[in-house]
Amino acid sequence: MKNLRRAKWSNLAIIIAGAIIVSGCNSSSSDEEEVSQVTYTHVSQLGGEATAVSASDSGHGFSTPMPNLTSEELDKHLTGDAHFETAFTTAPNTEHPELDGLGPVFNNQDCNSCHQRDGRSSTITLAQGQERILLGPEAGIFLRMSIDDGECSTPSEDNNYCKNSGVDGFGTQLFHRGVLKARDDWQENPFIGQADVYLAYEYSTVEYADGSSVELKKPVFTIEQPYDVSAENRLDSAILQENVRYSPRNGMPVFGLGLLELISEADILALADESDSNADGISGRPNWVFDPVKAKNNDPSPVSLGRFGWKASTPSVRVQSLGALRGDMGVTNPLFPDESIANTPLHESYLARTNFVDTGIDAQGNTEASQEFSDEVVFYAETLAVPARRNIEDESVIAGAQLFDKVNCTGCHQPEFTTATGELLLGGLTAPDGLKGQKIYPFTDMLLHDLGEGLADNRRDFTATGVEWKTRPLWGIGLTKTVNPAAGFLHDGRAATVEEAILWHGGEAEQSKADFMAMTQADRQALLNFVMSL
Repeated sequence: MKNLRRAKWSNLAIIIAGAIIVSGCNSSSSDEEEVSQVTYTHVSQLGGEATAVSASDSGHGFSTPMPNLTSEELDKHLTGDAHFETAFTTAPNTEHPELDGLGPVFNNQDCNSCHQRDGRSSTITLAQGQERILLGPEAGIFLRMSIDDGECSTPSEDNNYCKNSGVDGFGTQLFHRGVLKARDDWQENPFIGQADVYLAYEYSTVEYADGSSVELKKPVFTIEQPYDVSAENRLDSAILQENVRYSPRNGMPVFGLGLLELISEADILALADESDSNADGISGRPNWVFDPVKAKNNDPSPVSLGRFGWKASTPSVRVQSLGALRGDMGVTNPLFPDESIANTPLHESYLARTNFVDTGIDAQGNTEASQEFSDEVVFYAETLAVPARRNIEDESVIAGAQLFDKVNCTGCHQPEFTTATGELLLGGLTAPDGLKGQKIYPFTDMLLHDLGEGLADNRRDFTATGVEWKTRPLWGIGLTKTVNPAAGFLHDGRAATVEEAILWHGGEAEQSKADFMAMTQADRQALLNFVMSL
């Protein structure tokens, strides 16, 4: 088995600014009337009754169970929490067989490395004079990859439901770490995975109208020593071809996910405006994705609305969580029973070299993570509480709330929803009653938006294009640095602050960003203060 620590899939972290971009309007006497119209100004409990009201200033502010769980549900949550902390080891582990299953190649051994304290991963920094750094155990970031096979707008059986085409011999995720003897050249590179990945930064400066400036950084990744070539830095590897597309993925927060899954599909689709019929420059649209839960249940049309991940590429917390368990750590489970590199030359050579049948399934047909383990850890991810807001009576925060609305940040960061009621399922299992009928304020529309070339990864993800990203929820964002002082924002952690995240946005957010940059320093700060109160 493998570690689930804070890899709180997640899928989640952080395209925080999709439209958080703000304006140059000064406060005026008319703002007093607007306060009553902006319904979220004085809201404290962003998750309704599923809000943690006593953890808002804590480094563990993202790690509190929902307060409205039953005693039985709380026990299940806490058991899942313990599983979430599990550190998996290389197979075979004869003394603790319940822990083996790591790898043979992977990105991290534990979930916490990617989702520290259930929040964002740490942004890697370079020492003074250092040009680049090799991604290693401390990295909470990895590369998704696939073959550029054009757009796919309507998932169907004929087009394999718009699933991305993996790189031959590698798949759709680059695993930069490996267990001992994972590769033929293990004696020279004992813990290398499919390839080495190096990180460097490009820097630029943005200037405001008032003369002040902000330095921005953009990650640049270099791939070396792929396993499918014999000489270092040769360019004939399958992953170094021109038709391969890469996209960095940073760990995101994992609280409030069950609430987001219970927002009705109809409410999300009602916000879609693909043709921009209201002419506000914003045209959110859904991502329709392959649903492994439906496929396992033999649904004739295994496609669902994407809700989680940077591009809304997973339909449920279950798919996001168990996909990360198998993908990021190499631990098979009932939903994903095959090894992440099954049937590749790398896996076949590993099996032959170690004389160990590490196929992800034991002689009794059991996966490395059991059904019970999987259900409990998913339940944990579904039932983490949303932290309450802070400083809601601060004059600057109140003024910032008005500016946030005035410049149409809410065009993407939809403030409120009410979760569904009735007999409901989360990833195929009965949803806890405490998640139902809650008035929540996540500040997301759960839709895809074009955020411009500055943030583009140029890689399709199901029906999402290379310039589109899902609007990140803003709830809890003000506690990001309290939970993890080294955390960064956006899909690759490039932004050290919310302000930097705003300045990276373009596309549908271009006008809002321009308005924000034209603001007085006081108004810019007020808007940032409001966002940091969430």
